[in-house]
Amino acid sequence: MPEPAFHSASPYQDDVLALPVTDLGAASDWYSQHFGMTEVERRNSPHPTVILERDGVQIGFAINDGDPSQEGAAIRVVDIEGMKAQLESNGISIATTRVDERDGERFNVFFVVAPDGLCYYFHEPVNS
Repeated sequence: MPEPAFHSASPYQDDVLALPVTDLGAASDWYSQHFGMTEVERRNSPHPTVILERDGVQIGFAINDGDPSQEGAAIRVVDIEGMKAQLESNGISIATTRVDERDGERFNVFFVVAPDGLCYYFHEPVNS
């Protein structure tokens, strides 16, 4: 079985490379420690932004006056149970995995709400 990995990330709203936070350093540290991401870029325009990456998937955090409680990302993963175990071993408390159905497909899913208020929907298609 493949190692747990990020497959893709999609924003809930506009831009997965500009999720709203108030402290770039804190965001970089937390996501590095808890999601196993690595900082790959910082930019100042159009907003102060830090880009992190895991398994070739990039997620960015920006000081852009957005409301983190209304934003986040859907992260498609490989080996959702392994990902859940990995995140839990990094100190994240996760409720049970459930099955969602949308557009005729079934997905194993779980949610993580980060300390910054951003919500993440981890999902993997159910193999039939």
